[in-house]
Amino acid sequence: MAKSSKYVSRTPDENGIIHWSEEENKIWSELVERQLACIEGKACNEYLDGLKKINLPKDRIPQLHELNEVLERETGWQVAPVPALIDFDEFFRLLANKQFPVATFIRTREEFDYLQEPDIFHEIFGHCAMLTNPDFAEFTHKYGQLGYAADKKDRVYLARLYWFTVEFGLMQTEDGLRIYGGGILSSPGETQYVYTDEPEINAMNVLNVLRTPYRIDIMQPVYYTINSIHDLFEISQMDLMSMVGEAKELGLFEPKFPPKEKLAS
Repeated sequence: MAKSSKYVSRTPDENGIIHWSEEENKIWSELVERQLACIEGKACNEYLDGLKKINLPKDRIPQLHELNEVLERETGWQVAPVPALIDFDEFFRLLANKQFPVATFIRTREEFDYLQEPDIFHEIFGHCAMLTNPDFAEFTHKYGQLGYAADKKDRVYLARLYWFTVEFGLMQTEDGLRIYGGGILSSPGETQYVYTDEPEINAMNVLNVLRTPYRIDIMQPVYYTINSIHDLFEISQMDLMSMVGEAKELGLFEPKFPPKEKLAS
């Protein structure tokens, strides 16, 4: 997370309002319209229920206080404006305090389809609906508490748990495979990709998740599925730090992706 970003987050005014430009609101509107069509029949019911609750405007970027009123009422959470990139310390501290970090910038039209750092569309459209769900919210809170107390080496293992649940989590339901991870729900390409024969889809096993390498800049070769959102609450009650210790002893699985090419100096 120490990388730099070309994006700069917008600072709210003294009333907490962010003054978005007409073009920024237009980009939001187009992203929301495209992704709502894309996730039809693919997003889990808990996400769709949450979307109804947060009632996102389609013609403009929502103000954070609008989301906070709903999240506070439903699960006691809030969203907090942050710079384009924050360090792990601040990330875990916010989650431990039931504050979900939202970088207050939106992608440019040149990066409309994909950008590496999470923008306000990814954070709000991808994650905020799920934060209205008590099981998901408790899992994220407990994860933040554990991460804030953990040392640097253990945080790397914990990051994998977040990656394969909050960001790229799938659920097996009576209606078939459904998505709850915000990294998929906010990405048209990944939303389609998980329903192809390409990725390996495994049942959730926390120890295996902690040992699974990932790359942030490719379609995921591996996903893990839960059977209901309540599984996340049950995971939050496990002795996760002792499982991190076990994962460290066992070592990582062989990556199912090529190493990232290094740029010539």
